Amino acid sequence: MLAYLQTATPNPIMVTDKKYSLGNISPLIPAGDSVEKAIAFYEQSLGFTKIHHEGNPMHMAIVQRDEAQIFLIKNSDSQLASSTALRIYVNNIEQYYTELQGKEGEIIHPNGKLETKPWGMKEFAVLDPAGVCLTFYEPANVRG
Repeated sequence: MLAYLQTATPNPIMVTDKKYSLGNISPLIPAGDSVEKAIAFYEQSLGFTKIHHEGNPMHMAIVQRDEAQIFLIKNSDSQLASSTALRIYVNNIEQYYTELQGKEGEIIHPNGKLETKPWGMKEFAVLDPAGVCLTFYEPANVRG
């Protein structure tokens, strides 16, 4: 059902009774001294794609993979980066874990191997070059 609200402005505001919902979030995270280095890691190691950047030298970029979108902000505060963490939902987490294991170098954090946690999530962790912890997760009862 649509309704119109009268306002002080000449044009009424259209309102629906449709229930709202929240969608994806796009966190702003510290990228360290080099946004370019962060972009390379997200593209080459995690399979993201740079979809936007700003500045010369670069001070901000957006990387995306599927529905996950991250804003990388130039910030050399290593304490801020090491205390920043985010969780990213992955459908078929075992497949993504296997993909990352096949990359050159050690991408998976030594203490973040794929396992089912007591809270019912299968998850693993990666540290990006700035020290931000990325935890990839999926409910343990989901079959891939």
